[in-house]
Amino acid sequence: MPIKAVVFDIGNVLIEWQPERFYDAQIGRTRRVEMFAAVDLHGMNDRVDRGEDFRETIYQTAEEYPGFRSEIRMWHDRWVEMARPEIPHSVKLLRALRARKVPVFALTNFGVGTFEAAQRVYPFLSEFDRSYVSGHMQVIKPDAEIYAMVEDDCGLPPETLIFADDRAENIAAAAARGWQTHLFDGPEGWARRLTQERLLTPQEAMP
Repeated sequence: MPIKAVVFDIGNVLIEWQPERFYDAQIGRTRRVEMFAAVDLHGMNDRVDRGEDFRETIYQTAEEYPGFRSEIRMWHDRWVEMARPEIPHSVKLLRALRARKVPVFALTNFGVGTFEAAQRVYPFLSEFDRSYVSGHMQVIKPDAEIYAMVEDDCGLPPETLIFADDRAENIAAAAARGWQTHLFDGPEGWARRLTQERLLTPQEAMP
């Protein structure tokens, strides 16, 4: 069955998301390793992605670990610096698909507040035909429910969706529902896949 919509993850597909890199630059690798070992910061972020309040969740965690209070608060106060830069070739692919009138969706683990902040910095995040943001849906990938919610909302058969994500577990969950998938390890490979699927021409898929 032909592909009827292309689904993009956002973090590490359209925007680099490397909190450890940010903290290494701000507080040094030794201090960062110590903090990440002591505090489940990615678990904290998952709570935001499930719909908990951005500032409240980060600041509450900071109070629970006073030895790292100021550093943890950076996750909120300097979040835009953490979620960067954009991946230009991926953005070009998104816009090339839209120019071709191919429906393009986002399916992303993102908090309500963080997604709004990101949209202000990255205009292309407002260019999707449909945006499925975990914070609004209150469920995160790779839970099967989030994929079912996308299917129910868009009304397209699973096998007509092609989904790019950088995390193998998210891809596996989509594939288990019958979606076509691409494990993203860089925009060049994603460009080749879109060309192979005849969604873009080689020229349209170029950087």
